[in-house]
Amino acid sequence: MKRKLTSLTIVVLVLTGALAMFPPALAQQKMTKADIDRLMTQLSNWGRWGREDQLGALNLITPAKRKEAAALVKEGFTVSLAHDTNSAVEEDNPNPFQHTMNATGADTSGQWGVDTLSVLFHGYQHTHMDALCHIFYQGKMYNGFSQQEVTSKGAQKLAITNLKQGIFTRGVLMDMAALKGVPYLDGNVTLYPADLDAWEKKAGIKVGSGDAVFINTGRWARRAAKGPWDAEKGTAGLHASCAKWLKDRDIAILGSDAASDVLPSGIEGVSHPVHLLTLNAMGVHIFDNCDLGALSAATAQRKRWAFLLTAAPLPITGGTGSPLNPIATF
Repeated sequence: MKRKLTSLTIVVLVLTGALAMFPPALAQQKMTKADIDRLMTQLSNWGRWGREDQLGALNLITPAKRKEAAALVKEGFTVSLAHDTNSAVEEDNPNPFQHTMNATGADTSGQWGVDTLSVLFHGYQHTHMDALCHIFYQGKMYNGFSQQEVTSKGAQKLAITNLKQGIFTRGVLMDMAALKGVPYLDGNVTLYPADLDAWEKKAGIKVGSGDAVFINTGRWARRAAKGPWDAEKGTAGLHASCAKWLKDRDIAILGSDAASDVLPSGIEGVSHPVHLLTLNAMGVHIFDNCDLGALSAATAQRKRWAFLLTAAPLPITGGTGSPLNPIATF
């Protein structure tokens, strides 16, 4: 029996066909601040490990998880995930490391080389870790602690000193540049959950509870090829919709070679939604500005995208984060 197509049926068929031509993430591109407010509740880990918890998702790095990570070491080969410090003022580095020599070999009467280092490490140049006190939302930090806990004397709650025992867990590289078949992602290329799924399929790996996940966009290769740029005006990274993917995997730490967030975010009124959802709602600490070029090469050579990840933030009393040198060991 032939069925007569109505105008409405034709419209539905056309729309269905059109949607099939586009990635599933298309519907997620138009997120609003209201969507982020909703996700702040839906993805929240507040109270999950107790009302006074200050470790957040680091609680997922259990002794069993550390043993699992240690078993990944087969060669004893190490790779630094830190970018070399830059002391020049540039477009993406308005606050370079200040390195002052207090005593040098020019002083023939002395026997010491002595220097002073200082840095405003938050931003888009220096490899560092964000503590959970780094971002506020409606007057609160992770687990409901008041933002008033961060005073002129430092953070009284959720400070980087909570990580004094260091980080020892499984790291997983999600090489988005390799996925796209390019040395680097240009402009503000946006990565969606479908991209993360595609990488898991391509690499044959599944991100799991307690993992430290690193997103490689090829940021430093782009900088080497094209020079510095204002990171907030066009940097590849994760769309806010990826936060639910990360929560579903129950990751402990998120890292990237930039700020994890795509910049600009594309969400009016919310500049860094991935930072907000991970640090504040999920209690997931963040590594920013890692240099993942050598790691990308090492993983591709071995066809192994999981490794032992170690890091030791400086136990700065009241600190909102710390410069550091994460190490991958194969």
